[in-house]
Amino acid sequence: MMAPMAREETQTTTQAPPRTAEPQTLTEPPATRAWATRLVMVGIVLAALNLRPAITSLGALLEEVRDGLGMSGSVAGLLTSVPPLCFAAFGVMAPRLARRFGPAAVVCAGMVAIAAGLTIRPFAGGTPGFLAASALALMGIAVSNVLMPVIVKRWFPDRVGSMTGLYSMALALGTSLAAAATVPMTAALGGGWQAGLGIWALVAAVAVLPWLPLVRDRGPGSTRQRTAPAGAAEERAPEGRADGGRAAEERADEGRAAEESRGSAGASGSAGTSGSASGAGSQPAAADGLRITRSRTAWALAVFFGLQATGAYITMGWMPQIFRDAGVPASTAGVLLAVTMAMGVPLAFVIPRVAARMRNQGPIAVALALCGLTGYAGLYLAPSGGAWAWALLLGVSNCAFPLALTMVGMRAGTGAGVAKLSAFAQSTGYLISIPGPLLVGVLYQHSGGWGLPIALMAGLMVPQIAVGILAGRNRTVESELAARTAVTPA
Repeated sequence: MMAPMAREETQTTTQAPPRTAEPQTLTEPPATRAWATRLVMVGIVLAALNLRPAITSLGALLEEVRDGLGMSGSVAGLLTSVPPLCFAAFGVMAPRLARRFGPAAVVCAGMVAIAAGLTIRPFAGGTPGFLAASALALMGIAVSNVLMPVIVKRWFPDRVGSMTGLYSMALALGTSLAAAATVPMTAALGGGWQAGLGIWALVAAVAVLPWLPLVRDRGPGSTRQRTAPAGAAEERAPEGRADGGRAAEERADEGRAAEESRGSAGASGSAGTSGSASGAGSQPAAADGLRITRSRTAWALAVFFGLQATGAYITMGWMPQIFRDAGVPASTAGVLLAVTMAMGVPLAFVIPRVAARMRNQGPIAVALALCGLTGYAGLYLAPSGGAWAWALLLGVSNCAFPLALTMVGMRAGTGAGVAKLSAFAQSTGYLISIPGPLLVGVLYQHSGGWGLPIALMAGLMVPQIAVGILAGRNRTVESELAARTAVTPA
């Protein structure tokens, strides 16, 4: 069956007549793409810086916010569960919004929502208003979370590992900066927690700027697709395959064309998967109707994402309080959280690059989880005595997040597949993570200590190892589903 497809593609390539508009189409878009690519890179970094300060700044001031709003431990646990709840509820909308308005426009709107929510939240008055404003900011974070791997795959198809590393490093930097600086800035601004939380709205407002010129842009090659005559993509496909760097970009363009223009899915799809031996010719064609819930790899990745998110949000929401209850000063507890988050700055750049070079990412998932187990054991036995060591180990463990993002880009072979896998893994994962922070708050309030909550955190590392091994296997959801479809008739 492969041979007839190859002959058909060759015939299409050789019989296509030369087009006079080709020189103009080839000379203008590269300059546009070069300018837009640099702008996208800046936008990715600034957006990533704003994807966690709304959460870690609150963790640093959680005790002050609880006192100011009159929250119980259980309500505070609910508050720390709001981020994954919003990520699950709003993240699933991201692919549909991106198809309608373009990923850049949705991320731009997300940055606006973050800035607005962080501005309103400290002065909303009362717990319901605080939660509503937090939800607005978290909605912007949710859609941006889902679309970052999509934007990386579309704009940098041959640099997924390095760009995911840059994005993850900026995210970790924003996370740790908010954790470390919120308490000192609060003191410098007069000691009110409202000002300490609201100051981060300014950082989000700056992140809106680089996305504004890209609002109407749907990705690299979109200008070419709008201006080039019909069939131009098929003419350039063989030339793109001869050039390694350009081949990846052409494949991403054709996969996107298949997603956005169903009428041309067959032609674009056959060229777009020429680099894949497994499932050739079927991946882009199946991308539009990809039944992601039938993929075992997708489910493994979703559960892995959920378990690492559970640990991350428990850490961001409760770790400063654990240290404060152990006798560590509030400012030092904030710095310890910052150290945990700061570990992601170098490692979030290194881990995706290493993972992208490996056929199986399971060993990395195991190593990170073992660091988490050691850190939680230390937190249980000597929370203040070895505080810095436990903060470092838990910081290493939290780098399962950039690993999960990298695997999202590697476990799908098309732009449409990455969008669906990213939305499914993140939305399902965040749903899985919702009970964790809430349960920690309930256990803390009713047990009167941190023994049971820490035991829960450590216990979650065991299933995280198992699903990390499954999610790290060298396969794509498209080829996995194509193989299952092929054996179904038999």
